[in-house]
Parts: sequence; structure tokens; C-alpha cells
Amino acid sequence: MSWGWGWYPKPKPRRPAKGIRAKTTRGQFGQTWWAGQWIEALERLVDPGRLSRGRSYARSGQVLNLDIKRGRVDSRVQGSRPTPYKVRIEIEPLADKAWDKVVDAMAAQAIFAAKLLAGEMPQNIEEAFSTAKVSLFPSKRGDLVTECSCPDWANPCKHVAAVYYLLGEQFDCDPFLLFRLRGREKGEIITALRARRSAEVAGPAEKSRKRAPAKVPVEKVTPLSDSLDHYWMGAEELENLRVAFTAPEVDAAPVKRLGEPEFWMPRGDFLPRLSRAYAAVTRAAVKQVMGD
Repeated sequence: MSWGWGWYPKPKPRRPAKGIRAKTTRGQFGQTWWAGQWIEALERLVDPGRLSRGRSYARSGQVLNLDIKRGRVDSRVQGSRPTPYKVRIEIEPLADKAWDKVVDAMAAQAIFAAKLLAGEMPQNIEEAFSTAKVSLFPSKRGDLVTECSCPDWANPCKHVAAVYYLLGEQFDCDPFLLFRLRGREKGEIITALRARRSAEVAGPAEKSRKRAPAKVPVEKVTPLSDSLDHYWMGAEELENLRVAFTAPEVDAAPVKRLGEPEFWMPRGDFLPRLSRAYAAVTRAAVKQVMGD
């Protein structure tokens, strides 16, 4: 049988036994806002046809490993050849001065600081980076440098795209890996935020100690014996008072913000224990008040 000039059957990729298989079997990769932003950045920069083949590779478990470091991701992707291809994705880490500005912007937003100190990533964290005039995500083609050992002339190829899609799912599980890729570990961010917040609290207190003590006016207090007839009656201004009782947006925020005390043993299980206790107290309180 003659195949004709220039035609040959394309070899199928080998299916590795222990590859990383994408959680999504169809539709969009990435369930969270930050994972979506990461994938969106890729789809702006890469040819749609290669993205389609990259999604197929990610879902079939062709990616063997993901090693996420400061400014770099190393991976191996199984193709049609016996030896896996080596993939590298690089994105330049933010400079120290830029990170200082980002942390300042995070500390200035109470909800950002509370969530981050509680080990949670705020949905709109990119606002803090925009304030510092930098971006957490790649925004132009030059922001990403990709390399693959496969013979495909195109860059990024389908192997790079597969790794990129799986990174989006990794960011779903641990969004702080984005910070690592941009040059800062989660612990470094939390330590810097605690220092900023402590300085804010200590600053006013230090100033107040330096001021001369102000004279406190003496309030005239009605004797209790003169108030017994109406002691249990509420004031008129309380008639329109309405109270909303809801669970806190950040559970166990005081404990998470202060961190594990030095005296606690064994190390490492203080925050999980207290977080579970706070969550149980919250559920019981809401159930008691709401009658549910």
C-alpha cells in the first residue's frame, strides 16, 4: 500500500501509569478566581489549537510531575517517545521593593490582612498588586518564558500547555503557590503582614504614652436606689435597634492572626485544633440564636 509523499501516521502518546490526571474531565479548568485568571492569561498568549491538545494531555495524565519553585516550574511530560520531554516555564519574580509595596497594600485593607493571616486567599487579591503597579499574573507574552525538549518547532507546545493547565488546578488547591512562583513564600507574606499590623497597633499607643495625660471629666451618676423602678426598662433609642447575627467571614481570625504560641507542644497542631473549636462554637451559637 502506498501512503503517498509527505503522509505518515502520527504516533499516539504513551499512557504513563502514574501521571498527574486533571480533575476536570470537560469544560473549564480551574474553579477559583485566581486559577481562572492564570488560565485566562495562557489562553491570551497561546494558539487555540495547541491549547486543545494541551488540555487533552492534561486530562489523560501525560504530565508526570510539577516542581514549583521561585520564578520557575519544572516538569516532565510523556509523549510518543519512550523518554518523557522536559518542560520548563519561567516567570520573573517580583523585585523586593515591589513585594514591599504589595504587602503594604495588603496590610492597608483589613479584609485582605485578616484573610491572609488566617491562611486564606482573598478573591480580589490582584487589587493589592495593582496598587503596587505590578501584576500577580502574566499579562503579556514576554512575561512567560517556556521551553520543551520535544521536536515541535512551536513554543509553547502542547506539552507546555498541559503543564500550564495543571498548574491552574494546583492553584485551586493552594493559591499561595502563585506567591512562590512570583518570589515569596506564604510564611514570608504572613510574617511581613504581622509586622505591619503590629506596627500599626503599637504606633498610636506609643504616641499616647508621650502625650501629657488629659483631664477626664467626671460624669454625674444617678444613684442605683433612684433607678429601681425603671431599671429593667430599655431606653427609647433602643426601640429601633436591630441586630444581625451571622458567622464571621474569617473563622478563628484572632487565633490565626496571632499564630501559634511558643509554649504549645506538640508544634503544628495548635491552629487546626483552635480552628475546629471556633467553628464548633460558631455553629452552636448561630443555631441557638436562629433557632435552627
